[in-house]
Amino acid sequence: MTIFVTGSAGFIGSNFVHTWLSSSDETVVNLDKLTYAGNLANFDALKGDKFHVFVRGDICDRALVGKLLAEHKPRAVLNFAAESHVDRSIHGPGDFIETNVVGTFNLLESVRAYWQDLPAADKEAFRFLHVSTDEVYGTLSPTDPPFAETKNYEPNSPYSASKAASDHLVRAWHHTYGLPVLTTNCSNNYGPFHFPEKLIPLVLLNALAGKPLPIYGDGQQVRDWLYVEDHCRAIARVLEAGKVGETYNIGGWNEKPNLEVVNTLCAVLDELQPRADGKPYAEQITYVKDRPGHDRRYAIDARKIERELGWKPQETFETGIRKTVQWYLANQAWVMGVTSGAYRQWVSQQYSNNK
Repeated sequence: MTIFVTGSAGFIGSNFVHTWLSSSDETVVNLDKLTYAGNLANFDALKGDKFHVFVRGDICDRALVGKLLAEHKPRAVLNFAAESHVDRSIHGPGDFIETNVVGTFNLLESVRAYWQDLPAADKEAFRFLHVSTDEVYGTLSPTDPPFAETKNYEPNSPYSASKAASDHLVRAWHHTYGLPVLTTNCSNNYGPFHFPEKLIPLVLLNALAGKPLPIYGDGQQVRDWLYVEDHCRAIARVLEAGKVGETYNIGGWNEKPNLEVVNTLCAVLDELQPRADGKPYAEQITYVKDRPGHDRRYAIDARKIERELGWKPQETFETGIRKTVQWYLANQAWVMGVTSGAYRQWVSQQYSNNK
């Protein structure tokens, strides 16, 4: 048996591959375009693993996707492929429309063509799982209940609007064509292999480098933090037992203001790798101008997935953030490869004749 994973070399996708292969002997075929946030170094521990197949390619390339589906005959396709950084979407929304909207459309069409030709039993068992975000629901006031699966979509950034569009496409392909889909909407992830543009890895690496720790506005924007391995276990559970056509919200039950997140991270660093001058890392915190349209609060109501599928997070924020800091301290070669530009140069050379 085989599963097909797109966007596999990114943060959540690569963690999913590791989580899946640690508990399954089912082959994983990975497709990733290897844009700036895709990193083959995330798979160094899987070199020589016969159950891991990596292919560089674009979900918009229907010929390639169709060829891979026909060759490997997966029982499921999991779509992690996405541009996901809000700040980047503000400055360059076109890439987000291309990957998140056009890419999802092309992937759905490739998968639909493959699925329609499957034998009846395989067709019945097949699943397309689409990984999305809580940002499609918009923003919450301090007293609003967390996002439930029935919440209206009200995206406020080019990123969240593009993900909302992709969710709607997935829903439409189910209702119009009968494609057996599942959708998950997650809260903010953190953990190993996180590209250092997002809050936690950026702050962590800046702290170690003695640089300012930038906090948008007053730092009181609230997010629900989910350890990435918990998220991956939830996705596996949805794939296993989720009801076709349904959406499952996945959250960590860890609502934290950004400033509290950064102070917690600094406190863990103070313990595990103190500054040479003995001063606290929190001294490096700097407040910067808030970004345009910054949503004030996200929070996930994860009761449906617990009630129906028996999943709940294993990590608290305190245990998860400690594991995250420990991973970055122990994997400085990975950090240097990402931040120095050497990795991007390697990809350019390695794949110069494979574009």
